[in-house]
Amino acid sequence: MVRMSAEERRESVIRAATTEFARGGYYGTSTEAIAKRVGVSQPYLFRLFPGKKAIFLAAAERCVEETIRMFAEASEGLEGEEALHAMGVAYRKVVSEQPERLMMQMQMYLAVAAAEQEGDHEFGEAVRAGWMRLWGTVHLPLGADVHETTTFMAYGMLINCLVAMGFPPEHRVWAGMEPPKGTEGRP
Repeated sequence: MVRMSAEERRESVIRAATTEFARGGYYGTSTEAIAKRVGVSQPYLFRLFPGKKAIFLAAAERCVEETIRMFAEASEGLEGEEALHAMGVAYRKVVSEQPERLMMQMQMYLAVAAAEQEGDHEFGEAVRAGWMRLWGTVHLPLGADVHETTTFMAYGMLINCLVAMGFPPEHRVWAGMEPPKGTEGRP
């Protein structure tokens, strides 16, 4: 039997937590469920992370970092509109094929809203900082103006909602978001 290092186990916890939080949200997910999915005890889970909030924030950070990496890979070597289009196509594919990524994003926004109402600003600060890094990934390296960046991010939120509601790709609500002519086969 191969033993995992603490760092490997920590990675397993983040992956399991992402799946569990994506399904049940912050308030509906127990640390017991996360520990069970990883195959560790709750006390061991708390040796890796100081508490449930730390686990959630690590999963949220991972979600943002994976999206940033996906945008960077999709737009590599491209500029302007071509880069934005490639990122949009890649994003739509990822959230359609990996619904836990989409649902984790949605749960992040819900956790912030609920925590802010309770006066807990830690969730909001962490999630907003991640979102701003994501915004910067679109805005700064591509030379997009603020309007283009804001429009791109708004379309991303629309994609989140349409995918979350289960609109199939052939549904008419997607018609306004079709790739420009001549770019259909691009990644």
